Amino acid sequence: MAVDLEPQLLEVLACPCPQHARLRPGLGDDPQADYLTCTSCGRAFPVRDGIPVLLLEEAVGGPGASGEG
Repeated sequence: MAVDLEPQLLEVLACPCPQHARLRPGLGDDPQADYLTCTSCGRAFPVRDGIPVLLLEEAVGGPGASGEG
């Protein structure tokens, strides 16, 4: 199922990383996934019951995802 958020909400949501970049729906390899992905750091945040969970500790991927740093 794809993320179904109001376009206006997607315009104002930002990644909690220091760059505060915009988010795009889906994952890199699955645009229908229930995630929002940062356009800067690459972290993906889950969307649960229609609510984006924008906590760095809940993110997948991004810097240090492979155990670095």
